[in-house]
Amino acid sequence: MTSRALAAVLTAGALALTACGAKSPAPGDGDAEGLRVAAAFYPLAHAAELAGGDAVAVSNLTTPGTEAHDLELSPQQIVALTEADVVVYLAGFQPAVDDAIAQSGAQNVIEVSEVARLTEHAADEPGHADEGHEDEGHEDEGHDHGEADPHFWLDPTRLADVVEAISEELAAVSPEDSEAFKENAVRSRVALVALDEEFATGLAECERREIFVSHAAFGYLTERYDLEQVAVVGLTPHAEPSPARIAEVQELAREHGATTIFFESQASDAVADSIAGDLGLRTAVLDPLESLTEESAGEDYSAVMRANLQAIRDANGCS
Repeated sequence: MTSRALAAVLTAGALALTACGAKSPAPGDGDAEGLRVAAAFYPLAHAAELAGGDAVAVSNLTTPGTEAHDLELSPQQIVALTEADVVVYLAGFQPAVDDAIAQSGAQNVIEVSEVARLTEHAADEPGHADEGHEDEGHEDEGHDHGEADPHFWLDPTRLADVVEAISEELAAVSPEDSEAFKENAVRSRVALVALDEEFATGLAECERREIFVSHAAFGYLTERYDLEQVAVVGLTPHAEPSPARIAEVQELAREHGATTIFFESQASDAVADSIAGDLGLRTAVLDPLESLTEESAGEDYSAVMRANLQAIRDANGCS
């Protein structure tokens, strides 16, 4: 049985439990009061918490330590999604969530791709991403074309837009709290714009503009702050790079004087170690923030983003 077929069976079973009167805890806290919001993964859960404040109980369907791309929902999570007052997700990012929403009959669903203004990003080398790579045949090795990059939250201003959209939906569901939701959105935008300004200032003067990453998750960040990402693989984090791609990245690292090869907090560092070891470079974590790790579960979006900022500043000689 395929994973999507299994998800459909689990969804049907969970919906049957709901119809028979089975109750799940309110998302986020079994005894919490307020609107129940089911969010597909961490940045959306954080956005919902910012928008809703104390008036919502948010369930993050992607628990700390879970790789967001590979999420499979448990029957209990499907019930929580079905019983939520509002559901927030990004279509196409997590097929299991897409399937569960389609079968749940959920009424108040926020799909964020339009408000987040998803775009395509070249995951290839700086300055000449499309030169000399026609028909190479290395699928998803840093040459993605035609696929929207889902990682919008690495641009804080786009996350602020999503917070505002969620606050508007919450106000429609709970009009008596509409003023509070509006104030939450305004307050959140101020904080996220301040974070954006920290990045702009912190990355304004750097010896290098390129960041070398294991997975092309950082296009919105590099676009926003005038950097260039060079990715070993494209938007699929567990794709295997060919020896030719590894050699290509190594040559680019030499050419641009790289000091650091970044890997992700929830992925293997083997490829980054191999590339860095051959060149005598460092490796370091750059977190795409798709989900929290078990170690970072006590931190929040802003803290992880600031850790990313410092990692880039250290790697690129920023003053």
